[in-house]
Amino acid sequence: MRVPIRMIGIATTFFWIFLIAFLVTAVYSTKDVAFNFGEPQMNTNASGEIVFSLPISVANRGFYDIGAFAIMTEVFDNHDASIVRGSTLVPVIKKNDEVTVVHNMTFDMNDLLQRSENFLFNDSELKIYAAVGMRIAEVIPVEASSNFSMPWGAPLYNFTLGDPAYAPYNLTHWRATVPLSFENHAFFDLIGNVQIQMYNDAGTLVGEGQTSVEAYANSSYSGFIELYVSIVEVTSSGWFEVYFSTSIFNYGPLVISYG
Repeated sequence: MRVPIRMIGIATTFFWIFLIAFLVTAVYSTKDVAFNFGEPQMNTNASGEIVFSLPISVANRGFYDIGAFAIMTEVFDNHDASIVRGSTLVPVIKKNDEVTVVHNMTFDMNDLLQRSENFLFNDSELKIYAAVGMRIAEVIPVEASSNFSMPWGAPLYNFTLGDPAYAPYNLTHWRATVPLSFENHAFFDLIGNVQIQMYNDAGTLVGEGQTSVEAYANSSYSGFIELYVSIVEVTSSGWFEVYFSTSIFNYGPLVISYG
């Protein structure tokens, strides 16, 4: 049975009308999709890694579902070197739904310190690039991006070792007391050990000691380290090598002169 050409033409016309109407309404729906980046946060997990979290609120008030809603972020230091990147995918956001997607990325503080020790001792700023992509009605691609920054607080800001003070211990050694202070500007508590090795001006190791530290986030710390040094090898000047061992990072040696 032959279908009249006129019927084919009518069907084709309806198809194109439907397709155009669909595309128009799909494109129009993009104006009814709203999303907002929330305040980025950093925390630590049970493994001592740093977790960067970015909440994104999405309100789909359009005519169609949103498919393949993807979030991609990349974090840079203040010299524009990439620290970490990651992505999160939400398969479908139904029409008339409002959802909040939390995008997480994890990185190790020790990896960060391989780039620069400044993250330990100097406050800085992290730069964040965030991009979202989606498909309206599984057809119309939509993309948007934003750049913003967040502060980085140094856990050992203004770290200082004072000159050693000596007191008699026995016939061959003195007890040396070395003042220790810093400010923890980080978002995490700093709990661990600080070890020092003391060298005289000839480069001879004359003594070593360690102390435990507990400095809560956004607080100051002051204390001291005791060590026992050989009377005959101590000189009026030299240097310390400092090692840090905490639940978040390990670092050393940091070399500090004295005298």
